[in-house]
Amino acid sequence: MQNLDRYQRQYLFKPLGEEGQKKICASRVLVVGCGALGTVIVSTLARAGVGFLRIVDRDFIELNNLHRQVLFDEADVKANLPKAVAAANKVKAINSGIVVESIVSDVNFTNIENFAKDIDLVMDGTDNFETRFLINEACVKLGKPWIYGACVGSHGLMAVVIPKETPCLRCIFESAPPPELSPTCDTAGIIAPTATVIASLESTEAIKLLSGNKSAIQKSLFSFDVWTGETRSFRLEGLRELTNCPVCKRGEYSVLSGKESSRTSVLCGRNSVQIFRQDQKHVNFKELAARLEKIGKVSFNTFLLRAEIEKYEIALFPDGRAIIKGTSDPAQAKTVYSKYIGV
Repeated sequence: MQNLDRYQRQYLFKPLGEEGQKKICASRVLVVGCGALGTVIVSTLARAGVGFLRIVDRDFIELNNLHRQVLFDEADVKANLPKAVAAANKVKAINSGIVVESIVSDVNFTNIENFAKDIDLVMDGTDNFETRFLINEACVKLGKPWIYGACVGSHGLMAVVIPKETPCLRCIFESAPPPELSPTCDTAGIIAPTATVIASLESTEAIKLLSGNKSAIQKSLFSFDVWTGETRSFRLEGLRELTNCPVCKRGEYSVLSGKESSRTSVLCGRNSVQIFRQDQKHVNFKELAARLEKIGKVSFNTFLLRAEIEKYEIALFPDGRAIIKGTSDPAQAKTVYSKYIGV
């Protein structure tokens, strides 16, 4: 049982109260993605007293993350730490009274339901529509509420999805926008306040839901530009009834079934491609490092092997998943993977 005294300034806020705080302390939250959005969400919810935080992220920390990913520092970069591990370490120092679980993994159709099945709320800290559609389908299927957030440049979006009560993400966006029409961190950049504001809005809605204040949630797709100060709110009430949504109306889970999932994905702002193995075969870092050291610079720890070979930087995880830096061409990335790591 957590000591409620540390949250007194929070539960003095009348809509929350001591009973609401107790509900927060008993809640379980999954944060998918621990980058610009995810680090703010994790920090805020840990400080708010969420009893159990499961942090899942596929990536490791780089120097160019630090301007916006608030939980990390230069020591984490030097230690080659995965984001989920570094975030969990920071949470333990922030609030030792809660339980935090870190999982270094790509969230995909093979594992999302397992990650979410014992959770009260799912938080979106991702940077791509494929994963968001996956979260949406899993949460609709499992009946779990989730909170969508997205940001690029100075602009961000946020919406709350409660299965059978609000429109789901597929009601709002029939399909992901084509890449050529979608600005990313790579093409438009991002300033830190954008992520901080949107993640804070997501966290506010999470506190409402977890404390039992569901009637107070935002019922709109909220849009905010931190640079211009322009705010828009697109009402979503009634949208679910107007659509013939394949997910929340017809129960079709095409992404969750794996029909629309890929083995590769181009990473935002990284000139990098992620490759994951369906078999998730465990990699022996020591043996692989001995082989790769003959042709490049290699370092590894329990969580990650990094190799610099020719013009490429390879970050390899124990389950065989890799991030190939130096190309944005999935075919070329697969070639590099096969050449240096194996099929």
